[in-house]
Amino acid sequence: MSRRIVLSVTAGVVVLGGAGAFALAYAGDQSPALAHSTARYTAPDGDRAGSFTFTTDVTASSGVKSVKVLAWPANSSFAKQGLTAKDMAAVEPAVCKPSGGDTERCTYKVTVTRADADASPRGPWHVAVLATAKDGDTTLDTKAAAFTVG
Repeated sequence: MSRRIVLSVTAGVVVLGGAGAFALAYAGDQSPALAHSTARYTAPDGDRAGSFTFTTDVTASSGVKSVKVLAWPANSSFAKQGLTAKDMAAVEPAVCKPSGGDTERCTYKVTVTRADADASPRGPWHVAVLATAKDGDTTLDTKAAAFTVG
C-alpha cells in the first residue's frame, strides 16, 4: 500500500476512535432520565382508606442516589411561581429497586385518609420528581405525571 493510503486509514481510525470515546464520555455525564411515569389516585370509600401511588423508571449511569416525589394541585402557587429543586428538598423519597442495567424502578405510595381527601383541592394535580444520581447530577420534572382528585 502506498504511504498516502496508510496515513489516510490511520487518520480515519484515530478520528472515529476519538468520536467514540467522546460519545462514551458524554453518555456517562448525562443527568438522570425518567421514563414510564404513572400516577394513580384512589379516593377513600366508606371506611376504606384511599391511596396515591406514583411509579417511574430512573436511569443514571453513576447509579440512583435518591428520588423525591411531590403531588401538587394544578391551581396552586407552584403553577404560577414554578417548582424548584429547593422546593423538593424536604419532600418524601420514593423507594427504588434495581430493574436492570443503570435503571431503577422507583415507587412512592401513601395512604389517603378521609380527612386528607376532604382537605385536598378538587381537580387536576401534577406529580413533580427530583431524581439525584450518585455523582450529584439532578433532574427535576415538575409534571412527570398527572391525576385528578374528584
